[in-house]
Amino acid sequence: MRNEGAKVFGRLPVRVLLRGGPDGWHYVVVDKEGGEERTDLRVPGSAWHKGDPEPAWWGRRLTETAEGLRDRLGRALTDRTFDELGLEADISWFAVEEPLEWEGLVTLRDADPARFPGEVAPYVVALEPGRGAILPEAHLLFSTLATDAWSTLRTVADECGTPAPRASFLCGWADHRSVRVGRGLLALSTSRRSDGSERLAEIYGERSPGWGGNPELRFRLDGIDLLDEPAADVIALFRDLGHAPVHRGRTWHLSTIGLTLYEPENPYGSFTGVALRPTC
Repeated sequence: MRNEGAKVFGRLPVRVLLRGGPDGWHYVVVDKEGGEERTDLRVPGSAWHKGDPEPAWWGRRLTETAEGLRDRLGRALTDRTFDELGLEADISWFAVEEPLEWEGLVTLRDADPARFPGEVAPYVVALEPGRGAILPEAHLLFSTLATDAWSTLRTVADECGTPAPRASFLCGWADHRSVRVGRGLLALSTSRRSDGSERLAEIYGERSPGWGGNPELRFRLDGIDLLDEPAADVIALFRDLGHAPVHRGRTWHLSTIGLTLYEPENPYGSFTGVALRPTC
């Protein structure tokens, strides 16, 4: 990102403008006094390859890009207002010209209780190699039928007050759906068995660095908080337990228990993703 405009501690944001163009995307935060701060985003622009006609899917891609940037901007702004003002910032978005131009009205509110340690219990997913996972109010076993797995995701969304599960295409799976938990993501993938039934085949979770949202999503295995402890410590703990983690690219694999851990960009940070599959 590249900022233009001085940052003023205690600035009260009232509007946000998000725009995409041929050369890229940027947003502008407008404060109560009329001051503006522009930030250029390192995201490809709206133009397809010069001289070539746009493919049919390009418009959908721009819509998805804008959606992701609105979410990203909302997180960045509320984190900043919390740091500077002790308040959260909610943005109500309105399309000016879809999908490239958006305006958001900012509403400030009291800080989320989950910002303060011990105020809100985390949402813990306890992984059980070879079996699946235990959620606070449900079980996700690898014998679970797809219809029951999707029902469980809907229940999670209701419990956490997040949007309904989202389906997406993921190569190699019969189906793939995900739900937001705080700022984290819980996703399930299914496969078709030899008897024709479609059952749960992978449990995946991710959480970006920083505040985990309300509630914070955590993944535990053998008492280890996989996405909270430093990545190097997690690997050391597994070795102490007799496992032999194998490093490939930016992932660590524990094949005997079907576990994959995804490394952060920061070599001293925590893992940002975890996946569990059946061991046979």
